[in-house]
Amino acid sequence: MKFFAICPRGLESLLADELTALGGEDVAPTHGGVFFSGEWATCYRANLESRIATRILWHIVKGPYTSEEDVYRLAVRQLWPNHFAVSSTIRVVTTAIKSPLKSLDFVTLRVKDAVCDRFREDLGERPNVDTRHPDVSIHLFLSERECTLYLDTSGQPLWQRGFRRASVEAPLKENLAAAILKLSGWQPEQPLVDPMCGSGTFLLEAVQIALDRAPGLDRHFGFERLKSFQAIEWATLRSAAEARVKKSLPATISGYDLDERAVRATRRNLQEAGFAAFATVDHGDVLEIEPPAGAPGVLLANPPYGERIGEQEELAAFYPQLGSALKRHWAGWHCLFFTADLRLPKLIRLQPSRKTPLYNGPLECRLFRFEMVAGSNRKGATPAAASD
Repeated sequence: MKFFAICPRGLESLLADELTALGGEDVAPTHGGVFFSGEWATCYRANLESRIATRILWHIVKGPYTSEEDVYRLAVRQLWPNHFAVSSTIRVVTTAIKSPLKSLDFVTLRVKDAVCDRFREDLGERPNVDTRHPDVSIHLFLSERECTLYLDTSGQPLWQRGFRRASVEAPLKENLAAAILKLSGWQPEQPLVDPMCGSGTFLLEAVQIALDRAPGLDRHFGFERLKSFQAIEWATLRSAAEARVKKSLPATISGYDLDERAVRATRRNLQEAGFAAFATVDHGDVLEIEPPAGAPGVLLANPPYGERIGEQEELAAFYPQLGSALKRHWAGWHCLFFTADLRLPKLIRLQPSRKTPLYNGPLECRLFRFEMVAGSNRKGATPAAASD
């Protein structure tokens, strides 16, 4: 069977590598996601274990179109009653790139009509629509000349790990945080510090990675509501993932924040996820905190973006202090900052060794990497981070 895994822009190659490792075949990254094929077990594993995907869609049919009626005719020919029960509530989600159709709302309505008409013709009754919490989501993708229909196998987005969350302003989505951790090069054997931890998304993802804990262990999935659901296969995969989970971490994972609300939110999130024993969280100023004793590791932060003018002025004054603090305290560490504020390297007065373009929703961002050379704050030494 064919599937399409959706992901945030810029993460397609990372997701392709991940899906290959999970057993996906014919893996082909494209804009906004990755095509792959496999058996149901591959689909189940992708949902359970992918840290980067947003959704896994099951390919139903593709065909040419020039009008809404072409899309309706393609949809009404599909054997929807073979895929899910008439008692299931449904929703149709439409995405389009360069589609000539004037109204996406209307073509969405026509696909819904086609699904309901197929049920009515085959079973004499139709499913109900629930646009907020449906049992089954049907996805329509329109290119300039072709339309493709998918069934969603994920249900809630995969970045929703199943934990209840206490949040502060503008947290990162979990799959983006997991991808940034991957791009940082951090390994569980290294200490990790997030000095501006917010609600703790980096810490939560890092703990799961270090424990080799599948991110979907605490949630349900859309494929469980499909008629093709193989309960024994799923239970076997899930049990194997549970058996893999480690009991301890090889290195420290630490978070700090200047805002006491953020510290409390992070502690609560770790507690409710069952990870309180695996990460420490304290009140602290990034300009003053020092690294844990032992071998150097990775410092990773998502600082404020400065979207308002007053904030931009504050950050312009803050960044040089941050650069000085990094040179003073974090020699030998890999220091990474994910931000939409592209002024950061110039104002922090350090030369990034790498700049990776990413997106946080619609915001174009960069992951800046600085290699803090030991001794770089001594008189006569080069005052910038190493560059590759």
